[in-house]
Amino acid sequence: MAGEKTHGGHSMAARLRRVMICAPESAGWTDPNRAAAWRSLGYFHPPTAEAVRQHGRLRQLLDGSGAEVLSLPPGAPLTLDAVYAHDASILTDFGAICLRMGKAAREAEPALHGAFYASQGIPVMGRLEAPATAEGGDMVWLDPDTLLVGHGYRTNGPGIAQIASLLKPHGVSVIEAPLPHGRGPGDCLHLMSLMSVIGERSILVDLGWLSVPTVNLLREMEFKMVEIDPSERATLACNVLALGEGRLVAIEENAATNRRLREAGFEVSTFPGSEICHNGSGGPTCLTRPILRG
Repeated sequence: MAGEKTHGGHSMAARLRRVMICAPESAGWTDPNRAAAWRSLGYFHPPTAEAVRQHGRLRQLLDGSGAEVLSLPPGAPLTLDAVYAHDASILTDFGAICLRMGKAAREAEPALHGAFYASQGIPVMGRLEAPATAEGGDMVWLDPDTLLVGHGYRTNGPGIAQIASLLKPHGVSVIEAPLPHGRGPGDCLHLMSLMSVIGERSILVDLGWLSVPTVNLLREMEFKMVEIDPSERATLACNVLALGEGRLVAIEENAATNRRLREAGFEVSTFPGSEICHNGSGGPTCLTRPILRG
């Protein structure tokens, strides 16, 4: 319909209306030649057919939520990591920002995201330039005017500065969140590895790994924090996708954390993530790029 909003929503928890995914087949998970790069990309083992089935189950949950699900077309430069569609771009009320990946093997993805948005009539309001690096997994909307950005090995100072420069004219404040060293530069440790917004003032956190300034900010903004079960840190328990209206999508293996979420009043749907999530270290938020919320 002419004039209907197609993108935006500065929220991580408002109703999910449009979302982009990249099927494992499009990212080369079923191509023996491309899948052979699994070790150099930091995966734990070669991709399996089970990953395709698990991604299909996630797709069913998204379709069942009422969201319009769009698929990123296959592209020759895509690596296995492209299945984690959240990272190469972010959406704002003013258009998309194509990022510049901190993981060099993913350098082709932002341009492909930009071409996809153009095909959908979604404007690109900016593209990051060297020496900036930034990945979507480091960006969390705390409210419509506040974007929290993790500063770590994937998102650097120039990246944060360029994002702030793009958003400042629109009244959006960008706040830097220092990230821990974790297991080092090769580890995929994003800000969203440590927090997922699950309601407008509720957030799932790995409290012990968040910096003091970030915890203090969440308290000042009166977020209710639900803590993961620490035993499930390695299986991405903190990576939970909000569908809106108290509905969440989580990895089924994280039973203890999912139980905590249900006890906090949330409706939790799950899918198996042993292959599509754990192998490449990306959960349901990583596997989805929300385009429109609200």
